[in-house]
Amino acid sequence: MKPVPRIGDFTSDRARQRFHTAHRDAMTRLWPGPATPEPLTTSYGEAVAYRTGRTGGTPVVLVPGAGGSAVTWYRYVERLGRQHPVIALDPVGEPGAARQTRPVTGAHDAAALLSETLAALGEERVHLVGMSYGGWTLLHHELQFPGRAASLTLLDPGGLGRLGARFWAWLFAGGLAGLTPAPVRRRLAGPVRNATLREDELMPLLPLTMAFRRRLPLPDALTDDQLGRITTPTLVLLGEHSVLYPAGEVAARLTRAMPHAHVEIVPGASHDLPAHSPALVSDRIEAFLAA
Repeated sequence: MKPVPRIGDFTSDRARQRFHTAHRDAMTRLWPGPATPEPLTTSYGEAVAYRTGRTGGTPVVLVPGAGGSAVTWYRYVERLGRQHPVIALDPVGEPGAARQTRPVTGAHDAAALLSETLAALGEERVHLVGMSYGGWTLLHHELQFPGRAASLTLLDPGGLGRLGARFWAWLFAGGLAGLTPAPVRRRLAGPVRNATLREDELMPLLPLTMAFRRRLPLPDALTDDQLGRITTPTLVLLGEHSVLYPAGEVAARLTRAMPHAHVEIVPGASHDLPAHSPALVSDRIEAFLAA
């Protein structure tokens, strides 16, 4: 029997159309200025970029986590755009306006896909910011294409430990809580440690996203040797209660393996770090880029 291609897509044309309509509506409401999609052709499919902010200077490129799209950065783009050109991505293989046509089979492909996406933007150098799965992709991109990025900012990134039961339980609990009535969903955000449940602007996309079959590789755990080869200026923000790994142990490990990197643990945050502490994260990114 011929194997089924590992291509991410919605379960039906109707599911795709419903999601895309809701996604466009959210971008129209939340994006500062016109949310004009910019197609980016790669050998893995077509990514989509949305630009805002200042003209001129080194752009800040925002890469979402698993299941995310450009709209997940809506709390950040206007503020970062005051000092920098900002580009948020709908990456190939994730729900959004992007379309996948070729399998992404491992870290090498994930890094190559990001490299092709950045090349299609036509920007010489960029500051890369990635959350969760996006952070893992940035690490492997830097290993394969050292010096392509002006800086890296990693928000509770994958790749610093192996995924365990704690993460899958957190993900499952958050998914169930997201399907409850809004008042219940908001109350559950604290016990579940997922501030995304309070994101009334984004939560209507959750049930529509569940119709997307994601076919990207799971993040592997990088070695100390790999981390030590990354010399690009790097900011790492970890949630105090991260479900990916013990934040204190990972911070100590990064301090040893990447002595040039700035590592900070954000109190009270879990893997929901970007939604939990948007003001603090914005402050740290702005200060890091200014330095």
